[in-house]
Amino acid sequence: MKRLTTILMALCTIGCGTHGSPSDAASQVTMASLLDEMISYDAVTGYPAVNYRAAQVSSYDRRTVDPHEPGWFANDDGAGFERLDTIRGRVEKVLFDEKGPGAITRIWMTTNDKRGTLRFYFDGASTPEIEIPAYDMARFPVTVGEALSLTHTHYEDELSKTGGNTFFLPLPYARSCRITLEESDYTVKIPRYYHIGYRTYDNGTNVRTFSLREVRKLTDKIAAVNRKLFSPETYTDGTECTRTVTPMSNGATSLHLPDGNKAIRSLTITLSEFDPADLVEIMQRTWLRIDFDGIRCVWCPLDCFFGAGTGAPASSNWYVSSDGTFTSRWVMPYAEHADLRLEKRTDIPFTAVITGYVDDFDWTAQTLYFHATYHDETSIPVNNDYNSPDNLDWNFTTITGRGVYCGDVLSLYNHCPDWYGEGDEKIWIDNDTFPSFMGTGTEDYYNCSWAPVVPFATPFGGAPRADEASSHGYNTFVRTRNLDVIPFGQRLQFDLEMLSWNPGAVDYRAAAFWYGTAASAATEKN
Repeated sequence: MKRLTTILMALCTIGCGTHGSPSDAASQVTMASLLDEMISYDAVTGYPAVNYRAAQVSSYDRRTVDPHEPGWFANDDGAGFERLDTIRGRVEKVLFDEKGPGAITRIWMTTNDKRGTLRFYFDGASTPEIEIPAYDMARFPVTVGEALSLTHTHYEDELSKTGGNTFFLPLPYARSCRITLEESDYTVKIPRYYHIGYRTYDNGTNVRTFSLREVRKLTDKIAAVNRKLFSPETYTDGTECTRTVTPMSNGATSLHLPDGNKAIRSLTITLSEFDPADLVEIMQRTWLRIDFDGIRCVWCPLDCFFGAGTGAPASSNWYVSSDGTFTSRWVMPYAEHADLRLEKRTDIPFTAVITGYVDDFDWTAQTLYFHATYHDETSIPVNNDYNSPDNLDWNFTTITGRGVYCGDVLSLYNHCPDWYGEGDEKIWIDNDTFPSFMGTGTEDYYNCSWAPVVPFATPFGGAPRADEASSHGYNTFVRTRNLDVIPFGQRLQFDLEMLSWNPGAVDYRAAAFWYGTAASAATEKN
C-alpha cells in the first residue's frame, strides 16, 4: 500500500533548517528533489511543508498598473521587460531578477524572430551558468527531454522565424537568479513574449543552486521523469470499489467508500450501451459529486472533470485521461468518510461502471481535501478596443480559505468570427495589490502560442478541441500544474481579460482543480 511519498517527508525536514547550517542532502531543495516532487501525486495533497510564495514575471504591457487607471487592458504584451543592464559592454534586457532562496518552475516564451542570446546568472555571479544562442529554450545546452522542454505547435526551427516553447526543468537558486536577453540592436522592437514562473522560499531555506554539471549527473533521472510524465501510471492497488448501473435513469447513484484515514488514488468511469451521438449530452449533463468527511468537495460535469470539455474529445495529461474510458489520477484524501455520486440530468439511457481504488493515507496537519469546482456563463462580451471602459475581467474562480491551486479546464463556444483569447490571466493571491501572475494571452497561459490554436496534448494539459481554423465554434483548453502549483493562505482570485480580435461574445464553462481545508470554498455558478 502506498502512503505519502518520501518526497513529502524530505520536504518536511527542510523547513526546520537554516541556510548555511549543517545538513544532509535530504534536507535541501535541489534539482533532484524538485524532479521527485514533479512526479509525486502526493506532493500536492498538502499545504507545502517548506513554505514558499509562487509568482510569475512576464512580458505584459507595463502600462498595466492598476485596475482603476487607464492601461489596465493594455495589450502590447510582447514589449515588457524589467530594465536594461550594461554587462561587460553588452546591453542586456533583464527579463527576470529575483532574490532567493527560490526556484524557477516554468519558462514559457515565443517570438517571431529568435535571434539573440539568453543568459542565466545565479547567486550574483558575473558569468552566466547558462548561455543560449537564441531566444529559444529548445536550444538549452543540455538535452532534458520532450516532456520537460515542450515545443509549441507553430514552432519553426530557423532562428529568423517564429518559435515558442515551454520549459519545465526546475532551476533552483540559493540567493538570486537573473535572466537577460542580448539583441543585436535593442532599440529595434521585436515581440518577445515570456512567462517565468517561480517560487520564493522562506529565508533560511536550504537550496542548492542549479549547475549544468549537476544536470549532466542527473541524466538518468531526467530521462525517467520524462518517461513517467508521458506514461502516467494509474493506481490499481488497495481496495477496489466498483458500482455498475445499467440502464442508468434520471437521478443519482451513490458509492460509499471505505471509512478511515484513506485516499482515492484513482477513479475511472466507463460508459457503454448508448448512441455515440449522445456522448456530448451524457458527459455534459451527468455530474460527479464527491463528499469528503461530510463536505461537498467535487461538483463538476464529467466532461470537464476529466479534462475533455464539451464533446468529450480524447485528452490526456499527468492527472486525467479521456479516451472513451475516463480516468482521474488526482489523490483525494479523507479522514473518516467519503461518498461518491453520479447525478444524471438527461433522459438518455446508458450504463456506467464506476471504479475507484482506495488505500490508506497518512493524514497530517498539512493535508488538504481535493476539490473540483465548476461554473459557466453564456454571452460574455469580448472586445477588441483595449481602451474601452466596457472591458471586462471575467472571474474564472475565486477561492477563499487556505489551499493549493492545481489546474483548470476552459471549455467554450466562441461566437466571434475569429480569435477570442487575446486577454491575459490575472491571478491575485492573498493580499496582492497587483496580481502575482499577470499573463500575456489565453493561449500562452495554456502552454501554446500564436493563435489560432490547433489541438495538442502534453503532460501538463493542452487543447483537446479546436473546431475551426478561425477559432470560431467550440474550443477547449486544459492546464494541470506540477511544480507550478500556487499555494495561497487566505484567498486566490483568477480573472481572465475578455479581449478579442473582433468584438462578439463567448460562452464559458470553467472547472478548477485545487486542494483546500474543510473551510475553503470556491465560487460556483451553474
